[in-house]
Amino acid sequence: MGKSTIPIRMSMTEDQVLLGAAMMLLKRHGNLAPLKVAERMGELAAEGDEMGVAAWTAIARHMDAILRAGSIH
Repeated sequence: MGKSTIPIRMSMTEDQVLLGAAMMLLKRHGNLAPLKVAERMGELAAEGDEMGVAAWTAIARHMDAILRAGSIH
């Protein structure tokens, strides 16, 4: 008999999602990525979206760590 495959459901933590967002932004925007993050944080702050600002602040922290490490796998 053949080996059956059972789909494995994997869920990412919020932190992993935010890290992925930082990596995607760096790949898409390169050196301009930090500016894009800052612009978005400013827009959200102007709208009074505290949760949005908090999420983008976490993305900025991940981005900073990636840039300090010198790689974007």
